[in-house]
Amino acid sequence: MDFAFSEDQLLLQQTLRQYAKDKLAPNYHRWDRGEVISRALIKEAAELGVFGLRVPEQFGGMMADYVTCGLMAEELSRGDFNYSLYIQLGLIASELLADFAHPEVQAEWLPRHAVGEAVIAFGLTEPGAGSDAANITTRAEKIGDDYIIIGEKASITFAGYADACIVFARTGDAGARGISAFLVPLDAPGVTRQPYFAAGERLTQRGSLFFDEVRVPARNMVGEPGKGFYQAMIAFDFNRAIIALACIGAAQQSIDETIEYTKGREVFGKPLAMFEGVAFQIAEHLTLLESARVLSYKCLWLKDQGRKHTSEAAMVKWFGPKSAAEAIHACMILHGHYGYNMESPLEQRWRDVVGLEIGDGTPEIMKGIVAREAFGREYTSYR
Repeated sequence: MDFAFSEDQLLLQQTLRQYAKDKLAPNYHRWDRGEVISRALIKEAAELGVFGLRVPEQFGGMMADYVTCGLMAEELSRGDFNYSLYIQLGLIASELLADFAHPEVQAEWLPRHAVGEAVIAFGLTEPGAGSDAANITTRAEKIGDDYIIIGEKASITFAGYADACIVFARTGDAGARGISAFLVPLDAPGVTRQPYFAAGERLTQRGSLFFDEVRVPARNMVGEPGKGFYQAMIAFDFNRAIIALACIGAAQQSIDETIEYTKGREVFGKPLAMFEGVAFQIAEHLTLLESARVLSYKCLWLKDQGRKHTSEAAMVKWFGPKSAAEAIHACMILHGHYGYNMESPLEQRWRDVVGLEIGDGTPEIMKGIVAREAFGREYTSYR
């Protein structure tokens, strides 16, 4: 067993932590106040490798290992949790396009994606199909050499400004086997957007995408007909560990700040940190976060080894955001009224992290996956 990062990974960790502190943290509050991120900042993130992590080298990416992807998500989330969403969605888009897209689509979109010129969203969820994603109703009908897409996608990250979206639509019968994926440019006629005013993650402009007879070439189908749902599930497995590490990064930063605050804040003539009611809370949350961190990196290591990691991914997707949200909540209270003030990053981190308790699989669905892997599919209450 080897729990150590490589020398290159340790150097990357140090570089990213400093970048998060110097460049990202000072801007974090601005997105929460309604500012929109500039394309220049998106391209600056791309120069760090945020978008090209899993883009093949021939298209301008670096094809980093999954552990390194997790490390980047954890460290950047210390400065601005929203940036982890670029990693999450970027990894999924890179994987699906590199593995399954038509060569012409790869050549058109992957180089642009790697350098931050094209933000690519992921369109699976619908108003009536979230956890039960196999029952989506958006449909795609083949007419000549094109597909016509009709439907609505809900709670889509980057809906407000993404350049394209991998849209999952029904091309066949009911259920998972009737779903296909398509790369849809979001400037196509018939596409409209409706960003939400969400509790958190406001940089991402989460929202709905509407497709009113949107025409795309048949070559824009990503993978084979009827295989889209299974492709999405493969991507979800590794991405759930990335999500957990992003949440852990935000929580760890909050813990670090709270340790320094309680060492300097005096009550009853002593630093807060000297009271067991304070120090023991920190000790408990550090233990839980480290447990989630180790399991997350194990999950990504298994992915790097080409080994099954479905159960581990579901475990950390439930446990990581939960532990992070609880840790940040405790930090808010230990800071007193300042922690509840919107000038503090604590409450913003808490709102951002809570969103990932829902996205990419609720706690209930994650526990169901762990149970399914333990008991067998014949003991699953849903299909």
